[in-house]
Amino acid sequence: MKGAIVKKIVYIDMDNVLVDFRSAFPLINPGLLVEYDGHLDDVPGIFSRMKPLEGAVEAFHALADRHDVYILSTAPWNNPSAWSDKLLWVRDFLGEKARKRLILSHHKDLNRGDYLIDDREKSGADKFQGELILFGSERFPDWKKVREYLLD
Repeated sequence: MKGAIVKKIVYIDMDNVLVDFRSAFPLINPGLLVEYDGHLDDVPGIFSRMKPLEGAVEAFHALADRHDVYILSTAPWNNPSAWSDKLLWVRDFLGEKARKRLILSHHKDLNRGDYLIDDREKSGADKFQGELILFGSERFPDWKKVREYLLD
């Protein structure tokens, strides 16, 4: 179609990118934190207690206004509640712009797109065919820098 604007495809990870993983710790029974030490993402219900990372919700909406945005996250295999908790988190904090845009995968490199915003190079992020924006890195320490890069 002549003159059609083609939006860039942007994937955004959840844990420590959109979601402040550590924000759940004060809300978890201390005994569970000890029991699951070393694999806290397996604590039942932990993902339902997390808050958004500072600036994440606003950044998601700003990016979604300009780009074709999806949430691309990995859910722990040994924590079935994480799968539904992540869906509920997206619905509750990101709203209608995120409807049916959540992808849970242990193989992020299978998704095609222009950008992947992730804080780690695991689960295929290091093999993503587009550009990996390493959130929390020196170049992209926060949402302000990511927004400047993708929106300016």
